[in-house]
Amino acid sequence: MNVVKTIFFIGAILIGLASFRTAPVKNSTTASVSSVTVADTGKIDAETGLINDPSLMMVKAQCTACHSSKLILQHRFTRAGWVDRIRWMQKYHKLWDLGDSEKVVLDYLEKHYGPETAATTNTFRRQSLKNVQWYKLDK
Repeated sequence: MNVVKTIFFIGAILIGLASFRTAPVKNSTTASVSSVTVADTGKIDAETGLINDPSLMMVKAQCTACHSSKLILQHRFTRAGWVDRIRWMQKYHKLWDLGDSEKVVLDYLEKHYGPETAATTNTFRRQSLKNVQWYKLDK
């Protein structure tokens, strides 16, 4: 079982490192256009849709090795909520112990995908309804 975990971990690291590849600039016209594009999309990682941050590579290596980044994008948890979700994945889906990287991952998730940031960032979910008045349905 340790061999499987080791191979899986190495695969996750290789996937994370592969995302560092950059496309070469062919001419000066392309350079000026691509710099404008980077300015517009500089905050979002093109591969995952997650917000660019120095901790993004660690999050990609630890999280997207098993599931799509859309699972991160669709949730807004507090730090405690993200910890609970990680523990749930460790208990029911054999997620490995994150060790020292857990703090880095939690800091990133809390900063960019916490409930406070939902109103200020692009999200796949609509905002929660407020002041809803429910009514009873007749049987």
